[in-house]
Amino acid sequence: MPLVDHLEELRQRVLRSLLAVVIAAGACLIAVKPLVRLLEQPANGIHFLQLAPGEFLFVSLKVAGYAGLTFALPYILYQGLRFVLPGLTLNERRLIAPAVAASAVLFLGGLAFAWWALVPAALRFLVSYGADVVEPLWSIERYLDFVLLLMVATGLAFQLPVLQLLLGVLGLVRWRVMLGAWRWVILGASLAGAVLTPSTDPITMLLLAGAITALFLIGVGLVALTERIRPETP
Repeated sequence: MPLVDHLEELRQRVLRSLLAVVIAAGACLIAVKPLVRLLEQPANGIHFLQLAPGEFLFVSLKVAGYAGLTFALPYILYQGLRFVLPGLTLNERRLIAPAVAASAVLFLGGLAFAWWALVPAALRFLVSYGADVVEPLWSIERYLDFVLLLMVATGLAFQLPVLQLLLGVLGLVRWRVMLGAWRWVILGASLAGAVLTPSTDPITMLLLAGAITALFLIGVGLVALTERIRPETP
């Protein structure tokens, strides 16, 4: 296929993906109030304020956009696979397709981990820290920015085992080298926990750093397994 045709196919698939995000975001916008109430649940009865005219409108668009992108993610990955798979060898196809599927599963797992563990832990710490001094009345926009950013950052951090597996299968890094760098991994996980958590409280940072370290060890195990299965090349 000529380069122009490849570019045209890429444009069509990008447009389809964007259209899927817009449609999903539009559907989420219709039901945005239940979504916002769902995101408010970890706050345990905290009262939220609209501090400026139209603040909740912009918040609704933001929540619908994040939700639409999440719901459209399988279709976006499908379009990406349809574009790249015809140009890959059989062995590369066997690698890419499971890696993409695992990436989507891990991203959703990161969202769930942030929802069930990180967000409640961070909110409990932040509320209890000043409970005897100030009454918590929060801006709905600032609160949802905090929750959405933490969930997306955690979902991205959960991609680490897929990256390790790809590097291992391609022969760029061996599992013993990965495991030998465990000190740097703990340091990097701690820095990532500090950077990715918008609340900067120690509980959330430790939970995220611990999850990243555990995911790294899982990735090392997967690379070791692939090295054991794959025959050694002379």
